[in-house]
Amino acid sequence: MSEKRMAVIVEDDEDIRGLLEVVLQQSGFDVFSTESGINGVALVAQHNPDLVTLDLGLPDIDGFETARRIRAVSDAHIVMLTARTDEIDTVLGLEAGADEYVTKPFRPRELRARVDAIMRRRGVRAQTLTQDRVNAEEAKTVEIQETSQALNGLTLNSATYTVEVEGKPKSVTPTEFILLETLLDSAGHIRTKSDLVRRLRDEESHSGTFVSASDERSVEVHLGNLRRKLGDSAAEPRWIETVRGVGYRSAAKR
Repeated sequence: MSEKRMAVIVEDDEDIRGLLEVVLQQSGFDVFSTESGINGVALVAQHNPDLVTLDLGLPDIDGFETARRIRAVSDAHIVMLTARTDEIDTVLGLEAGADEYVTKPFRPRELRARVDAIMRRRGVRAQTLTQDRVNAEEAKTVEIQETSQALNGLTLNSATYTVEVEGKPKSVTPTEFILLETLLDSAGHIRTKSDLVRRLRDEESHSGTFVSASDERSVEVHLGNLRRKLGDSAAEPRWIETVRGVGYRSAAKR
């Protein structure tokens, strides 16, 4: 039997909280919910969930601070939900540690589809980590070579979900890891923002599904956060190069 999924809902609107509970329970989650940011952080620390839905406007600490505190103790996928549509709120939410930003009102079916895509990605990650532990004594150097990529002092290992720069580990979110892995896998070929959005949704790059300006902006913010964590420069990139008006690609080897 597969391990039970866990989710934490942090939402002060009782009706929306109830709707989220139904949607996530239908997706196979054990759900814990609260209207308080402080209690939400405590629930995350207690239950180690796969997914957190987080309202921006909370009665104690706001969603930005809640996201920062959650990110300090968990790598759960954080979906921030809010009625605010200003771009600055999207940017601040993603910079605080959220992986996705969904505006209210939302369609339950679309949210469930997005959650299912998130869990497929996390399932692949869990399988690779489990397999890596099982084979730890047998694989040794060969497996490390086969599952890692290196570029200009940066090493990404898909088996262990780790990123290092000059041998020093860097802490990145699951979303940032997927974006970096996608660019390195593309070996210098340009990936449009729409490509990267669909990759995060676990869709084919040419599937033709709708990608909003907000979705593309979220990719920009995630890559900006990733650059900052890695110590990369947009002007003189070592790893992530912006192709203005088109998208992104991995920088050339030096």
